[in-house]
Amino acid sequence: MKTKQFLVLAAGFASLIFMTACNENNDASPEQAKLEIRLTDAPNSNIKEVWVDIKEIQVNIGDSTSWTPLTGVHPGVYNLLSLTDGRDTLLADATIPAGRLSQLRLILGEDNYIITHDGQKEMLTTPSAQQSGLKVQIHNDLTGGVLYRLVLDFDAAKSVVEAGNSGKYILKPVIRVLSFVPSGGIAKGFVAPDSVMSTIYAIKGPDTISSTATNNGNYQFRDIPAGNYEFHYYPAHDSFQTATKNVSVELGKITTVDTVFLQHK
Repeated sequence: MKTKQFLVLAAGFASLIFMTACNENNDASPEQAKLEIRLTDAPNSNIKEVWVDIKEIQVNIGDSTSWTPLTGVHPGVYNLLSLTDGRDTLLADATIPAGRLSQLRLILGEDNYIITHDGQKEMLTTPSAQQSGLKVQIHNDLTGGVLYRLVLDFDAAKSVVEAGNSGKYILKPVIRVLSFVPSGGIAKGFVAPDSVMSTIYAIKGPDTISSTATNNGNYQFRDIPAGNYEFHYYPAHDSFQTATKNVSVELGKITTVDTVFLQHK
């Protein structure tokens, strides 16, 4: 991690840093939110393995009645019982429109099965009512530029049902939202004059948490941890003085920093 002392040396390289520092912080769109979906489960003492074939994830945004497939989904056949004791797996890393996320649904394939404790493989049939997708109620607002982490608990113990005395098993998925939280906040602002490119460091205590650079005077830190920061501004032109501002970042919210007016030396 960079320290404050390092920043003094780094200021001399501000014009070079600008060429590479216009990263995703500046590219973030206020109309888009990031959604990370993870899957976990609790142990099941009766079955050795439960494999579920996840083909697609769709979302329902706002008041729309239509379903939109997510990009960035990782389809595959997942063993739910390998996702216990705090372990999870990444199902999707997607960008979706900011606003109200009403529901999502998992579209399953046909390769669903269990492995019993004596090593037998038993295919799982899925009731026709579930074939259109497994719906999960969300009803949360998403702020543009913020990364949200959604953890789904696919309860294998309740989802696998033995069909009477037939020895067959049915998959009746029980899924709940274990957690749905924003991972950080957004801080954005403007540096004048906008003709002077500047590098900005977000410093929390002795550490530099993130850095970015201005683009026509605008800058943005996306998805940084909540807390109190010192923002240090280093102009690329050595005829201007550096500047500092105290900034408070809140979880899942956008903080607009007062305009920084660079002063001549």
